[in-house]
Amino acid sequence: MMTDAMTARLKPLQPGRTTLVSVLDIGSTKIACVIARLVPRTEGKALRRRTHTVEVIGYGYGPSAGVKSGVISDLDKAEQAVRTVVGMAERAAGVTIQSVIVNVTAGRLGSETFSAAVDLGGQEVERADIQRVLRAVNDRSVRPERSIIHALPIGYSLDGQKGIRDPRGMVGEKLAVDVAVVSAETLAMRNIELVLHRCHLQIEALTATPYASGLSTLVDDESELGVACIDFGGATTTVSVFADGHLVYADAIAIGGHHLTLDIARHLSVGIADAERLKTMYGSVLPGQADERDLIPITPVGATRDEAPGQIPRSHITRIIRPRVEEVLTAIKDRMQSTGMMDVCGRRFVLTGGASELTGLPEVARRILARNVRNGRPMGISGLPDMAKGPAFATVAGMLIYPQVCAQEYSEPRRVAKLTGTDGYLARVGGWLRSSF
Repeated sequence: MMTDAMTARLKPLQPGRTTLVSVLDIGSTKIACVIARLVPRTEGKALRRRTHTVEVIGYGYGPSAGVKSGVISDLDKAEQAVRTVVGMAERAAGVTIQSVIVNVTAGRLGSETFSAAVDLGGQEVERADIQRVLRAVNDRSVRPERSIIHALPIGYSLDGQKGIRDPRGMVGEKLAVDVAVVSAETLAMRNIELVLHRCHLQIEALTATPYASGLSTLVDDESELGVACIDFGGATTTVSVFADGHLVYADAIAIGGHHLTLDIARHLSVGIADAERLKTMYGSVLPGQADERDLIPITPVGATRDEAPGQIPRSHITRIIRPRVEEVLTAIKDRMQSTGMMDVCGRRFVLTGGASELTGLPEVARRILARNVRNGRPMGISGLPDMAKGPAFATVAGMLIYPQVCAQEYSEPRRVAKLTGTDGYLARVGGWLRSSF
């Protein structure tokens, strides 16, 4: 049930007011924390949906630990990694944070579209009618073991007339709505909140990784006409589809850039650190003319200092990487075709995420997906260090944009239930006062 979703709901930003926001990207290969100031901006021609300018004042970044494919695998290691990164951001910003916006990739992330309709009796559409039709979607919502992350109304229709964005004030007999619901398994999100509670942090809101990546890398015209955004992460690859300015589809596959590193390490019998270096420096999914002659030195696992390093042609690395990349792109295409999203996304794909910087990836994606493909980077964020301006930080940038667009989401006013079943901060203080005096 949508009203039983155990995720926090973010309050929309107050127009004309500066706000401080903290975001935490818990990935399988890296963890990043950004503290930023959201300053109201005048509406411009570019990025029209953004109401505030993002000014980064604190930034922390470090390797991930205790996280595997977006799932918490070791509470102690994950806690220590989060503490380190959040501490770096707090010292840089000169503030102490108590809550963060966190991304969700794990828990078999997925989306469904639900529809419902209510009778109006020829009366004007009021806010209560909109709440009534959205509440009716609850009856067709997700399974009890899954929790809602986003519930986005993607279109209203009045007496069969579709394409209505805001029906308030209109007159009709029947009001219908389509809602895109993004959900994930509750247990996976509980463990994320457990880690943050051990770091004395509250979850201000959960954001789906593909949604955040799309918010930061897509331009207005793309999201209006239809586009798909593929985020090649460390251990997962996520895809989101936007149409008419709304998110309509999200999915995740448990294969990412780190799997390419492991493939290289296994095939060449080298260490994981050496395999990552080889992938970064020589990795490509397109063969070059000189690749057979271009020899690369490699040091096998367990080799002594006296042993001379071996040599392989550069084309050998391409032959290792390319099948895995084609596997991911084919899986995405098959999933989107089975749900009809290849038609919705139009003729355009945007690639982002750390692994999207592989040489030749857009060309291979263009051939497999049969669509126009471009590389996407975060846009409209000032104050980020140079190392955080690349596509690997698209999700972090998107979470800074999310508070500006969260007002589109549906959430019924209610007392927020904590994932771990614990009471909130004020409730704990009240309990302490009652027991002490």
